[in-house]
Amino acid sequence: MTVTTKHAPAAVNPAAGGSPNRKPAWRRKQAIAAWVLALPFSLLFLAFMVGPLIASLLISMTDMRARDLRNPLAVAFVGPGNFLDLFGDEKFLIAIRNTLYFAGVGMPLTVAVALLIALALNNGINRFRTVFRVGFYTPVVTSIIAIGIVWKYILEPDGLLNHALGTIGISGPDWLHDTSTAMPSLIVMAMWRNMGTLMIIFLAGLQGLPQDVFEAARVDGANAWQRFRLLTLPLLRPAILLGCVMISVYYFQFFEEAFVMTGGGPLDSTKSITYFTYDQFGFGNYGYASAASYVLAIAIGLVTLVQFRLLREK
Repeated sequence: MTVTTKHAPAAVNPAAGGSPNRKPAWRRKQAIAAWVLALPFSLLFLAFMVGPLIASLLISMTDMRARDLRNPLAVAFVGPGNFLDLFGDEKFLIAIRNTLYFAGVGMPLTVAVALLIALALNNGINRFRTVFRVGFYTPVVTSIIAIGIVWKYILEPDGLLNHALGTIGISGPDWLHDTSTAMPSLIVMAMWRNMGTLMIIFLAGLQGLPQDVFEAARVDGANAWQRFRLLTLPLLRPAILLGCVMISVYYFQFFEEAFVMTGGGPLDSTKSITYFTYDQFGFGNYGYASAASYVLAIAIGLVTLVQFRLLREK
């Protein structure tokens, strides 16, 4: 009969550097080296990101207009007063409505059109594919000021669009000075400018999908719509999530289009939250503007969270 005995673990000698709660020397050196290498970025991040973020939060709780000119650093602390006043401000409520309109209509249209173009370039258009990619992506790298001025001339009452409509007997409206057409005009222009970015993202995702799965579905009798709905969309979730997050951040912060083309008009129908914030900074109302910026940041964070919940991989 064999008898086995359990031996007690060998005692750890703390003097020899073998304490179970103490990292080995090479790990400590590695950690120190990592922190030294990360120190420049960390300092820059604290100075130019965290510092201004905290400062803007503090400013949002003050009334900079009430400061004493003899002591500029002495400002009136109002706590959450600026945030409460915002939701009683009719102009800010109009800006919220305009921003939701611009993002709620523009974002899904841009995603849908970009996905259709990516599918066409991936499957249907083989010749001159590179030319189409460059053509659709060119507006992304073009100055928004130049684009806005060109589109403004196109949409003028005597512009190119109304001239083309007049050749077929249609009298076009004053696109940018009519409250019913100003915002749709900006949405179309923004969609045209931004769909190139999403097209590239979706096209890269489509080209990385496993083709054997689609071949198996085709052999099993799945038609094109079934393959798109049951295979392409679920497999393309990461690319769609990335595109939706990027484009929603852009649409919620829209400013340049209205600034260049409509000036926020007519009758504030194209004035966004960022445009409202810009105006408040121009008035010297820095606390109010900072509070509006934080409201927008919270809204973007909530929308992004919803997108991650809905579009994450399953």
